[in-house]
Amino acid sequence: MFRLFNASKPTDLQQQLAAVPLFSTLSPREQKIVSALVHPRRVLAGEIIFDEGEEGQAIYAVFSGKVMICHQGQTESPIAYAERGRIFGELALIDGGPRSAQARAVADCELGVMFRGDFENLMRSHAVIATKISFQLAKYYAGIIRQMASQFSGTIK
Repeated sequence: MFRLFNASKPTDLQQQLAAVPLFSTLSPREQKIVSALVHPRRVLAGEIIFDEGEEGQAIYAVFSGKVMICHQGQTESPIAYAERGRIFGELALIDGGPRSAQARAVADCELGVMFRGDFENLMRSHAVIATKISFQLAKYYAGIIRQMASQFSGTIK
């Protein structure tokens, strides 16, 4: 039997990326390209992933575990939590400015890290893929804005 294409099995990293909405619209071939730019990282519970005020150089995807986003020294009143399938530190892809909060592992985590420079290279070499990711990021922010607006005004759709 002849094979007209390479039907290789997706890697664990590709499967983990597919579970993250930011990357979920990518085809298996596109996920393979992106997976070469995503660096797996294991983080222990209590470990600080990045500090408030640091230069934003990467976006993170949570493959397992739980991350708390808080202002430094205010772990009793976190801003948000990021669990499996969620992203954090995403402003680094947009402006690379200083981190507005601290990210700290609440439990042992497996993360995927994409550096801003890698994303910029992706924009130059694979514009369609970068556009799909950017569109998903825009949808993510639209959801946040809608949620915030509904909290303040009742019902905005």
